[in-house]
Amino acid sequence: MKHFPRAIALEGRLRRCRNVRTLGVRPNFNDYDEEERRQILKAPRIYYPSGFYAALFDAAGKGTFPSYHTYKCVQDKIQQTALFQITGIPHPRTRVFYGKAQQRRITDYFKFPFVAKIARGSAMGRGVHLIRSPADLSTYCEQNHAAYIQEFFPIDRDIRAVVIGTQVVHAYWRVAPAGDFRTNLSAGGRIGSAPVPEEALALALTVARRCCWDDVGVDICCHRGEFYVLEGNMKYGKQGFRYFNIDYDRLMESLIENGHI
Repeated sequence: MKHFPRAIALEGRLRRCRNVRTLGVRPNFNDYDEEERRQILKAPRIYYPSGFYAALFDAAGKGTFPSYHTYKCVQDKIQQTALFQITGIPHPRTRVFYGKAQQRRITDYFKFPFVAKIARGSAMGRGVHLIRSPADLSTYCEQNHAAYIQEFFPIDRDIRAVVIGTQVVHAYWRVAPAGDFRTNLSAGGRIGSAPVPEEALALALTVARRCCWDDVGVDICCHRGEFYVLEGNMKYGKQGFRYFNIDYDRLMESLIENGHI
């Protein structure tokens, strides 16, 4: 019988890992051939199963990496905010307003300026707006049924800490470009050279543990001496790995081989 690597993955994120066999995500489970189905069902854990299969494997009692809980919160700021509130994670004051009737009350809760975001499906700084006036707010509300409103901290940098498994594999400051409050590297931000405080690293691990997230970029800011979690980014880029000269594929091979993920 042909030998297959121990680890089985569906999505392509680990396709360059030598100890992983990537099968691809197929819309029907029976689209996998008999041997592939056997490998999936016998594997102790399925890596990067996709949001669709993560839910099914969780229901069937099969472990995945990332966890089903990680997949549930991908690019969903509303769900993340509620989870932070439930688990006691420090988070900027945030409220969701549904529909025109609720949106007319936004300024009862927030004073200009404040931040408005696309609640679901946005990433890399897209859909994040600094609302300075009623006109700005009107334009945003016309385009969004669910208004995700957050207090504005006048800061020019935040921290990205990437947690894989139960460890922070790297962390760095993201510095906003001149004239923009967004720190995303894809929006023109840059990596700062200052060391990341241990308190922020500990907070990132606390977030991952309480939220049951095991593959996430935790975004943290410091305002008036206190650290706040902005969001968890499960589709983080690899710029930080390159900046710190970390070979992502070899790192993941090692974490899998040593049973850390």
